Amino acid sequence: MPDDDQLASTFRDALRPLLRRLTLERTLSLSKTGMLSRLDEQGPATASELAAAEQVSAQAAAVALRELEDRGFVSRTSDPDDRRRVRVSLTDAGRNRLQEERARGTRWLDGALRDRLDDADRAALEAVVPVLRKLTGAGVDE
Repeated sequence: MPDDDQLASTFRDALRPLLRRLTLERTLSLSKTGMLSRLDEQGPATASELAAAEQVSAQAAAVALRELEDRGFVSRTSDPDDRRRVRVSLTDAGRNRLQEERARGTRWLDGALRDRLDDADRAALEAVVPVLRKLTGAGVDE
């Protein structure tokens, strides 16, 4: 079994071309898509909450949100409990765009899974999904 450093390096190198291919046809950055996804899944949020979720600076989040707002994908409203706070919400146009962005990568991946992997490979890949979620903390109560 490889040591942890070797495994991490090998895993990263295996993921790099896959991630590059999944994002090739997207027109929004990963952080913008991530912000739209978070708003879709969890509802309205502040800019600082979105920055923390996407692990970007407050300044980077502000720029991204301004661009998303200019394109009509998000809207800003005052927080009903604290008028000093501004909450960002996903618009219908933003939800549609998010679905389009997701579909672009999914179409390629669906074809690649079907055309390049046999049943055993697909079963092995399905078995590793919970491990990947555990690795990233996705779906884990924190």
